[in-house]
Amino acid sequence: MEEPKNNNMVEVKDLKMYFPITRGLFRRKVGDIKAVDVISFDVKKNETLGLVGESGCGKTTTGRCILRLYNPTSGSIIYNGDDISTLPERRLKDRRRDMGVIFQDPFGSLNPRQSAGSIVGDPLKVHKMASGKDLKDKVADLFKLVGLDPSMMDRVPHEFSGGQRQRIGVARALACSPSLVICDEPISALDVSIQAQIINLLEELQAKLGLTYLFIAHDLAVVQHISDRVAVMYLGRIMEITDSTELYENPLHPYTKALLSAIPIPDPKAEKTRQRIVLKGEVPSPVMPPPGCHFHPRCSMAIPDCSQARPPLRDVGNGHFVACIRV
Repeated sequence: MEEPKNNNMVEVKDLKMYFPITRGLFRRKVGDIKAVDVISFDVKKNETLGLVGESGCGKTTTGRCILRLYNPTSGSIIYNGDDISTLPERRLKDRRRDMGVIFQDPFGSLNPRQSAGSIVGDPLKVHKMASGKDLKDKVADLFKLVGLDPSMMDRVPHEFSGGQRQRIGVARALACSPSLVICDEPISALDVSIQAQIINLLEELQAKLGLTYLFIAHDLAVVQHISDRVAVMYLGRIMEITDSTELYENPLHPYTKALLSAIPIPDPKAEKTRQRIVLKGEVPSPVMPPPGCHFHPRCSMAIPDCSQARPPLRDVGNGHFVACIRV
C-alpha cells in the first residue's frame, strides 16, 4: 500500500454527489439535486476536522460518501493512500472495518428489538473478529470504555436514557478498532447537560485510542471546543477552511462572519455592543443553485463578478483557505 503523503488520513478531491430527480412512468431524469458540488479537503491523522454549515448544505452527504454509504457521482476519496471512491463492494468491507460512524439520532440508529450487547457486538460478528465468550468479553470491554456498566448488556434500547443510547452508538462505532470515526451531529439530539459529557467522552477516546474524527455539526460553539481545524460549508460547497482558533478570531468569508455573529456571548455588555449579521433571503434550492459563487445572492459584499465564475478555494496564508474573490 502506498504511504499517504503529508500525514493525511483522508484526502477528498473534487467530490461531487448529485441525486437524480426522475418523473413519470419510465422514471425519466429531469434534473439533479446538487447535494455536494465539487469539494476538496483533507483530514490529518489524529486530528478533529469540524464540518459546519446550515441544515441541507451537504455535511452529512459528505460523511456518507467518505464511508461509501453513497457512491459519489465523481471525484476521489483517498483513504490511507488508497482511492476508495471506486472500490467494488467486496473490497470495501476491509476498508469499512477501519471506519466507524456515530449517527445523529440515538433513538432511530439502534434496533429496538436487539439487546444493547448484541447491537455493539454486531460489527465484530460481521467482520468475523470475535465469537462466543471472546465476543461477550470484547463487548463488555467496549461498554466499560464508554462509561456503561456491562451488566446493562441484556437491556433493550428503550430502557436507556438518550445519553446512554448515544454511548451505545459510540461503543458500536469503536467495536472494530477503527482509525477514522465520522461523527454525524452526535450531540444535537441530546439535552444540553448530556452534550458536554459526550463531547468529553469523545475527546478522552481520541487521546486514548489515537482516533481521527470528522465532526459534523451546526453548533459552532461545540465545533470550536472540539476541532483542530474547521471547514465551513454552504449549499454543497466549502467556503472556508482553517485552524479552529484562526476561524473564530479572524473569519474572512462573509458567510462565516454571519454564522459566527449568531453565536450568543455569555456577557450582557458584549452582547449589546456587538453587531449581528442578518442574512437576507432564503437558502437557494440545491436543484437550481445560483451561478458563480453560491452565496452571492445573500452576500452584502457581492459585486457583479461574483455571479460570473466560481471562486477557487485559495490559500491566503498560514493554511487559511477561503473561496471569495472579495478577500
